[in-house]
Amino acid sequence: MSNYFNDPALRVAGRLDYDSEGLLLLSDDGRLVQKISNPRFNLEKTYWAQVEGEITRDAIAHLRSGVVLKDGKTRPAKAKLIEEPANLWTRDPPIRYRANIPTSWLELTISEGRNRQVRRMTAAVGFPTLRLVRIRVGDWKLGELKPGESIEA
Repeated sequence: MSNYFNDPALRVAGRLDYDSEGLLLLSDDGRLVQKISNPRFNLEKTYWAQVEGEITRDAIAHLRSGVVLKDGKTRPAKAKLIEEPANLWTRDPPIRYRANIPTSWLELTISEGRNRQVRRMTAAVGFPTLRLVRIRVGDWKLGELKPGESIEA
């Protein structure tokens, strides 16, 4: 973050793990940061996940009903199969590619914030996440922003 912003008052509202991409919210409003970051507020977050393999209807149904992880069962996710997003930038470095193993894209919406939750959920249903892009947090959407771009709201 310090490569792009030099304001010590700004705080990250929600987090992305090192291997994830997409929308990151910054604010100098402590209450807003708490509302976005604290799982008790149930703020929805939407992701595009590229997973290894051709995901099945059963796996999607399992995501929709909640998945049992080591730290307990997740809340049900909104999950649907999507086409590869057309407006998505090229990943650097690229994901691992295996010519004989297809991939699928999902749109997942969760209202929790467990550590690496989406990745653990897709792995638990047999389809490990290869690429993860957050596209929405609450009412804020990534829209047409590209890596490194920002807007003030």
